Amino acid sequence: MLLRHARKKAGLTQIQLEKRLRTYKGYVSKYESGERELTLREFIDIAEALGVDPLSLMKSNQ
Repeated sequence: MLLRHARKKAGLTQIQLEKRLRTYKGYVSKYESGERELTLREFIDIAEALGVDPLSLMKSNQ
């Protein structure tokens, strides 16, 4: 839910974010739905693709 909110705040669709990440179709949907867990590196890459600081994104969840 945290990353979905950040993606929507950035004004991106799942497909647009997948293109920025250069990843496979359905990648964003799987982690947003909880079907797939992210590694720390993936979390950082996603935060950067969204244009947000990974640490501030983690703090906003508290």
